[in-house]
Amino acid sequence: MGRRTPDVGALVAGARDGDPRSVARLISLVEQESKALREVAAALAPHTGRAQVLGITGPPGVGKSTTTTALVRGLRRRDLRVGVLAVDPSSPFSGGALLGDRVRMGDHADDPGVFIRSMASRGHLGGLSWATPQALRVLDGAGCDVVVVETVGVGQSELEVASLADTTLVLVAPGMGDGIQAAKAGILEVADVLVVNKADREGADRTTRELRSMLTMAPPSGWRPPVVRTVASEGTGIDDVLARVEEHRAWLASSGEGDRRRRVRAAREIEAIAVGELRRRMGDVGGAGAVDALADRVVAGECDPYTAADELVGRL
Repeated sequence: MGRRTPDVGALVAGARDGDPRSVARLISLVEQESKALREVAAALAPHTGRAQVLGITGPPGVGKSTTTTALVRGLRRRDLRVGVLAVDPSSPFSGGALLGDRVRMGDHADDPGVFIRSMASRGHLGGLSWATPQALRVLDGAGCDVVVVETVGVGQSELEVASLADTTLVLVAPGMGDGIQAAKAGILEVADVLVVNKADREGADRTTRELRSMLTMAPPSGWRPPVVRTVASEGTGIDDVLARVEEHRAWLASSGEGDRRRRVRAAREIEAIAVGELRRRMGDVGGAGAVDALADRVVAGECDPYTAADELVGRL
């Protein structure tokens, strides 16, 4: 027996009313690439574009999970409705992700003002699940004031969160040589706020100085990322981080950068959906057999790869 066709209208209405089951079901439809996904997107569209998106990234062990927990607590004190998407490198039901076992988010698990979802990256590069943009749209449409997106790690291949977030927080910690090296690898280019977590450790002053020194060498721009010290496990410095996030939000609005970022985000989302649809259509045209036949001709020297690609596209 096939799966029952979801009542998208009822699910969207439930999500708008704060029903966590409806929100979870909508995100599941995204992850399953349901045939109802287009209907879901259309129903949510009038309600999106309001949530502030915070991206959190940093090297493993820097305290991203603890920081996210503390940030959610601070946001809830401001009576804001919060959604959290934590990308797990393995399974969405494993205990390896920030919220996989919900231990560290235990204070918020039963809070109706917080929706928590772990998502599997399934090998997707960029530190995010391929479904994250659409899941974010679900939380936005469900009325979340802030959506926090945490990546599985950090590195040159995991900067995708910056293209998805309004404000990106990059975490480093003293005593972790890879923290500054990661910053040198390009993280500083995407950081809107730099957070030196575990600032009660030896070396915190040095790490802070190094980051500020590196920022002085960066090309001038309209926004210079502040460096904030925190001890997230104790909640120390979290209010300062949120204050800097709010300052960045105000700058985004006054400079027009916020609108620009959202247009870029929408363009990339459209492009990704279009490319996925083209791949599906290529499969419908001839499947792997058509590509293999063209590959044989290229190997045999009967045609070049560009001609073969043109022929494949011409069949669509």
